[in-house]
Amino acid sequence: MILSNLLLSAATYTSNWSIQTGVILAFCNIIAVSIGRYAIQVRGLGPSIPVSFLDGFGLAELLATTSLGHVIGAGVIIGLRSIGSI
Repeated sequence: MILSNLLLSAATYTSNWSIQTGVILAFCNIIAVSIGRYAIQVRGLGPSIPVSFLDGFGLAELLATTSLGHVIGAGVIIGLRSIGSI
């Protein structure tokens, strides 16, 4: 009982989703995909994506870079919220 109350009091409140956080997350994903496009040396081993600007970029590469983009975006959003910018 005491431990559960302690854990509940340690939880922090995060505000709801907004357009501003969505734009930040999309921007971080675009940056991660563009970095991954040039950083991944062996590309196109799995199924390809039929998008013209991602030619030779497979599904595995897209999932990996957008996962990295979400991790970076979450860090940026948490950091900006902690300093009070958003």
